[in-house]
Parts: sequence; C-alpha cells; structure tokens
Amino acid sequence: MEIEMKIKGLIVDPISNMPIVVLKDVNSNKILPIWIGVFEANAIALQIEKIPTPRPMTHDLIKNILNTFGIEVQKIVVNQIKDNTFYALIYCKYNDKILTIDSRPSDAIAIALRVNAPIYVTEEVMEKAHSLDVDEDLEDSEKLQKWLEKLKPEDLGKYKM
Repeated sequence: MEIEMKIKGLIVDPISNMPIVVLKDVNSNKILPIWIGVFEANAIALQIEKIPTPRPMTHDLIKNILNTFGIEVQKIVVNQIKDNTFYALIYCKYNDKILTIDSRPSDAIAIALRVNAPIYVTEEVMEKAHSLDVDEDLEDSEKLQKWLEKLKPEDLGKYKM
C-alpha cells in the first residue's frame, strides 16, 4: 500500500551538515526524513519558495521535455530501501501507457513539485526506514530542527545519497 506524503520541510543534519527532506503522511503524524544532496535540496527549495531562475534548472528542463512530448507525471513513489539507500519511481502516462522511471527520491520529489504530482511512500519503506510519529508541537522548522538534534543516530538510521 502507498501512503500519500507532503513535504514537511527541508532541514540540515546538524552532524553531517547534509540536507534532509522531511516527508509527512497526510493522514497521520508520521514523518520520513530522507538525506539528500545539496543541489537537489536547492532544486526543491527553489520550487517550494516559488523562486524563479533566469534559465531552466535541470528539473525544470525535465518538466519542459515531459510537457513537449505530452508525458504526464501521475505520481512518484519512494518504493524501496536497499543497503540504506532510498529508491523511487516516477509514474508517467504516455499514449495511454503507464511507464515507470527509476529515480533518486530527491529528483523525483523535485519533479513532482514542478508538475504538481502527488508524492507517495510504500508502507514497507515507512517500516524499514523507522518513520517517526511526531506530535503537533513540531509544526515549525525550528522545533523540528531541535527535535532532530536530540535524536540518536540509531533512531533514524543513516541513508546514503
């Protein structure tokens, strides 16, 4: 089963200084932190903040190519964890056929934001990744950052990009 998620925020891991995209289950308080690269975090942040760029960035270019060829992104799914690495699929519709494209979750999320496609995570990934149940006190990014700083590495696991 797939769980619909929204982006809760982007934060920086206080230990590794790597960006983390935090996904939140739309129907519960469960969150899933995914460590991502700096460039992907920037691409996600630019889209969240609706900051225009003078020329198309990589994910904007992908969106433009998809639009030019009439390919619709239906959803993205973070569908696996192997050797502490997250995997995702981008589900596209082209000429009444459903195509799946392997992707890093960060790239899939950046594309989903640009084309307004929903983001999902499988239940299996939520279980393997030790997703966390948070209370409503973690609504702002400063509280979320402090909460993350208090976690022990074994609480979340460490995920490769």
